[in-house]
Amino acid sequence: MSGPLSGVRVVDFSRVLAGPLCARTLLDLGAEVIKIEPPRPDVSRFAFPSTPGMSGYYAQQNAGKRNVSIDLNVPGARELALRLCDTADVVVENFRAGTLRYFGLDYETLAARSPRLIYASITGYGQGGPWQGRMAYAPTVQAEAEFTHNSIRHYGQALGEPRTDSLSHADVYAGLQAVIAILAALRRRETTGTGQHIDVAMAATLMAVNERAHVDLNDEDLGAEPAILGATDCPFFIGPGGEHFTVATSLVGSRTFPSYLRAMRRADLADDPRFATAAARRGNFAELHGIVQNWILTFAGTGALDAQLDEAKIAFGEVRSLKQLSEMEWAGYWGAVQEVSDRNGGSYRLPGRPWRFSDEKLDPPAEPAFQGEYNREVFAELGRRDAEIDRYLASGALVSASLPKAVIANKHQLVSSPATDICRHMEHET
Repeated sequence: MSGPLSGVRVVDFSRVLAGPLCARTLLDLGAEVIKIEPPRPDVSRFAFPSTPGMSGYYAQQNAGKRNVSIDLNVPGARELALRLCDTADVVVENFRAGTLRYFGLDYETLAARSPRLIYASITGYGQGGPWQGRMAYAPTVQAEAEFTHNSIRHYGQALGEPRTDSLSHADVYAGLQAVIAILAALRRRETTGTGQHIDVAMAATLMAVNERAHVDLNDEDLGAEPAILGATDCPFFIGPGGEHFTVATSLVGSRTFPSYLRAMRRADLADDPRFATAAARRGNFAELHGIVQNWILTFAGTGALDAQLDEAKIAFGEVRSLKQLSEMEWAGYWGAVQEVSDRNGGSYRLPGRPWRFSDEKLDPPAEPAFQGEYNREVFAELGRRDAEIDRYLASGALVSASLPKAVIANKHQLVSSPATDICRHMEHET
């Protein structure tokens, strides 16, 4: 692996999103990541769209990780996991608090064997306290931490009913905060020589990334209403070609309203009693919005409109789908989309990396692995002989899913498999 984290080994016990995204980000930065998958596969393997044993969702968070599958309930399997963790710089897990302690794979046990280990746990509410045992998924934590409340109070009336966001912000932000903490712990280890346990709570993460928390946490003391970001603050317009776009400049704010006047060359509106104050502009918002909208429609295209808005320091963004953005010239320049094999003769188009380094060359995207695909390779590196690995496979301590026919044709071999075809079994279940 190349990149700033080259030489760092991560053992990833996690599943679905928060932990896998954390480990994948470390991998993108150059770390080697070994994913440990239980016999019942990571459910994200079967998200839409998917091919046998592989989904785009799984590929996005796990491409490039070497996959071993261990059944920790089988005698001898725990020792395999311990030996692998002994070689790790970082362990990532996102089980409910205490789950890995049951298998003797908790931080205290692993750190006693390897004091340099950095162990990151991602849960809904933390490893201790009154809510440590609560089940937690992104929609439920987002409801607890005001994220859903904001969506309802800002847009609930327009939608007609309360709704939660379709994106798993709590998982994604917690995964990224875990990356930050891991990088800090790696830096600290350079001076102390020892690792530590990192406890990341999704609920605390959502509070920390809420840039308006200072208002909502203090509104009673300050005697002010909580800030609401609505249509008057980031208004939507229709462009001259029928495009829908929004601007990041309030129409009613006392400091921002003059920007619209400069853009429209309409200084006279400042003396209009309907728009003389922020309160008046909010009360006559529909009329003010109509004036700006009609001015926008006088342009032949968005190019000239953009130039005039930019001159007045007003940024606008067209409402696009991700696919539409991927087709823009900027996406090609940045490398914002990458092709990753679906391991069945096709490929998935997935997001590229969000950063560039002046003095680092990052590896190109690698293939996602099937369940247990690297069992033999990884444990052979740890000194296990083929006959011994065969016994682990036969006992079920190690699990490997059968590969799809397209993959077998390419590899000219079949990964050792137990009697049960895990992928096919799960497809029937879902």
